[in-house]
Amino acid sequence: MNWIILAMAGLFEVAFAMCLGKARVVSGAAAYGWYAGFLICLVLSMSLLIKAAQTLPLGTAYAIWTGIGTVGTVMIGIFIFKDPVNLWRILWLIMLVTSILGLKFVSG
Repeated sequence: MNWIILAMAGLFEVAFAMCLGKARVVSGAAAYGWYAGFLICLVLSMSLLIKAAQTLPLGTAYAIWTGIGTVGTVMIGIFIFKDPVNLWRILWLIMLVTSILGLKFVSG
């Protein structure tokens, strides 16, 4: 169950990064809405990370949380914000995902 909580924490990390990206391309009340979304997702992400780290090894939990956030944020950047895509970015992402899965499997 704590692995699911950790995965949800990582997804909320992706969501707060996306909110920041959206807030910088709008102005006025819309920007404040995205900043509010950022704060909500930040609190949820951190709360879930704290909960998961109570029973999972801290180093593993943190590495997986940041890895999910990194991969998810890069994918959001590519698909929503039209960030550049090249072979090297894809290969490094594959290696990161492989490392995240490896940490999960060796940590029980």
